[in-house]
Amino acid sequence: MARFLYLVRHGQADPHDGPLSEAGTEQARLTGQRLSEVPFSAIYHGPLPRAAQTAGLIAACMPGVPMSASDLAGDYLPSDPDPTGLPSSLASFIAGFSAAERAEGPRLAVAALERFARADDEPGDTYELVVTHNFLIGWLVSQALDAPPWRWLGLNQMNCAVTVIAYLAGLPAGLITFNDAGHLPPALRWTGFPAAIRPAGG
Repeated sequence: MARFLYLVRHGQADPHDGPLSEAGTEQARLTGQRLSEVPFSAIYHGPLPRAAQTAGLIAACMPGVPMSASDLAGDYLPSDPDPTGLPSSLASFIAGFSAAERAEGPRLAVAALERFARADDEPGDTYELVVTHNFLIGWLVSQALDAPPWRWLGLNQMNCAVTVIAYLAGLPAGLITFNDAGHLPPALRWTGFPAAIRPAGG
């Protein structure tokens, strides 16, 4: 039957690599309320504090659902694209990563696809939640749509927005929801999203 993969970017952190801010804590709490009725079998989160804290606040709304850290849900470079085929700003961005990051990240990304982006053989539908980072969500969405390996670039997520992908044996992956922050009040939306590409009023 169908496997539904829910993806949530961590809440706003302050500083960026630090713990959740007050706004990020509220974003995570509201996301837990939003997802509380989904029959998750498991919650996975990246090992960094901002992802772990977000997952813990969400899980508080889902008593009994097991939660665990996974390196596959971490913050890493999903692919190492040829810079000659990218816009100059994106090429410069990729060039800022070390050789080790450009080798290890794609290895983790392939493993993440194998673990999370697959149909289930189990009877009945299954639901899993991954609380992670911007890059991995963009990667999983781009691969669900058979986009080029570099196209996770530019697929930006708001903090605590919800993306849902469905996997069913014999069919292409289905993108059900992308970057949905409707459960957040206006003052808590758009954090983490590039200001240059926000719509008017965002």
